[in-house]
Amino acid sequence: MPVYKALAKPLLFNLDAERAHHLVFDNLRRAARVPGTSALLRALYDFQHPSLEREVFGLKFPNPVGLAAGFDKNAALTDELATLGFGFVEIGTVTPRPQPGNPQPRLFRLPQDEALVNRMGFNNDGAAVVAARLARRRNRQLIIGGNIGKNKDTPNERAADDYVAGFEALAEEVDYFVVNVSSPNTPGLRQLQEKKPLIELLQQVQARNLNRAKPHPLLLKIAPDLTDSQLDDILEIARETKLSGLVATNTTISRDNLNTEPGYVASLGAGGLSGKPLRARATEVIRYLHRKSDGGLPIIGAGGIHSAADAQEKVAAGATLIQLYTGFIYEGPALVSRINRSLVRG
Repeated sequence: MPVYKALAKPLLFNLDAERAHHLVFDNLRRAARVPGTSALLRALYDFQHPSLEREVFGLKFPNPVGLAAGFDKNAALTDELATLGFGFVEIGTVTPRPQPGNPQPRLFRLPQDEALVNRMGFNNDGAAVVAARLARRRNRQLIIGGNIGKNKDTPNERAADDYVAGFEALAEEVDYFVVNVSSPNTPGLRQLQEKKPLIELLQQVQARNLNRAKPHPLLLKIAPDLTDSQLDDILEIARETKLSGLVATNTTISRDNLNTEPGYVASLGAGGLSGKPLRARATEVIRYLHRKSDGGLPIIGAGGIHSAADAQEKVAAGATLIQLYTGFIYEGPALVSRINRSLVRG
């Protein structure tokens, strides 16, 4: 049995979820300081093969398996995460000003469902600090995505100002951007997914982007809870604002068909659900967007990828790249290698 599932996971799952998260960060950081550790981690987890390479929205990815936003919100571990075999890492969500996020506890496991519920609330160090940290990273080959959002106290009518500010702060240090208006954990944020405000927001960010000598790929992260007509609107918005792609999907507010006792789930309160229960819906959304766009819009597939078969399902539905988060928590770092090996085998 892999070391993570036999030893690390039982210990971590005995701790509060957020405390375990910080413990993993601390230990990865300490381990990286030990000579030879990075080489050992690469030998264990970093599987590369020429057939895994992907060129998407003008960027060359060594493999299609990325780490989703939310894990390394503050770009604190990009060098260490690069040793685990990821083809790219998306940091954030980053807001212009630092903010503490929602009160704790705000991250919960549902082991019977292999799921997480989170209401973190865009806790992060702020765009300036994150940009400075990225400027100090040693590994400049790892592709970095910048996931940007608005501060909680910024009214929706001024939201575009925050997204532009986040873009400007990170523009020199990331390879692509993702506009996040789909988190359920910032009050009113999902209202920005409506057609008119979303077009206006994206146009303002894109205006700054296209004014650069070398514009960045600009993507939009969407919720799995959108109707087909709303997804049609998203595709129209993507065309109108010249988006490079979509990230499908964020967490869901649904609590349907869970194995966990309903009373316990209700006691956790609000938050976005991620993990295995999201797999089927995320795949449906990817398939719908891929079909409706005639495969012309790159999609980063995320949601419920806990195995190589789950990854293959997303790719078959139309995802060009995929991202892990909750599956990485439940399965450990060997999941990245397993997926990449399966993609080589076909």
